[in-house]
Amino acid sequence: MEYINQMTLIFESHSINEGFARSAVAGFCVQLNPTLDEITDIKTAVSEAVTNCVVHAYPKKRGEITVWVGLIDREIHIRISDKGVGIDDIEKAREPFYTTKPSEERAGMGFTVMESFMDELNLSKNGDRGLVVEMKKKLACKRAVKVGGGNVRL
Repeated sequence: MEYINQMTLIFESHSINEGFARSAVAGFCVQLNPTLDEITDIKTAVSEAVTNCVVHAYPKKRGEITVWVGLIDREIHIRISDKGVGIDDIEKAREPFYTTKPSEERAGMGFTVMESFMDELNLSKNGDRGLVVEMKKKLACKRAVKVGGGNVRL
C-alpha cells in the first residue's frame, strides 16, 4: 500500500498528551481537506484511544504511546499502540458499558465511541504486552488538495 503521506508520534502516557495527539492527528489529516464533521470524528476517536492507553495500559506507571497516521487516496489510517498491561478478553472489552475500573466511574464506552466515529476499528494484542488499535476513516467527497507543492485531485 502506498501512502500519500504518513507520520509517527511517540509520547509518554501523561493525560495532558491526549489533547496533543488529538490536535496533531487532526492537523496532519487536514491536507486531505476533510469536512469539519470528519475532523471532529477523527479527533474524538483518537482522544478515546489515547485516553484508554493512559488510563488502562499503564495503571501504575507511565509508558510509551505510539500514534501512526497514514493517508491513502481519500482514506485515513490510524494506529495507536502501547506496550502496557494489555487486554485479556478483547471481545468482552468491545462490549458497550464494559469497564475494568467501575470504581473510577468509567463508562466503558471507549471502543464503542471509536467504532461509531470511524468506518473500521480493529483491536489486536501488541506482541506479549499491550494493545494495537487500528482505525480507518473514508472521507466523503473528492476535492482538489495541495500535496508536495502541487495540486492533486483525490
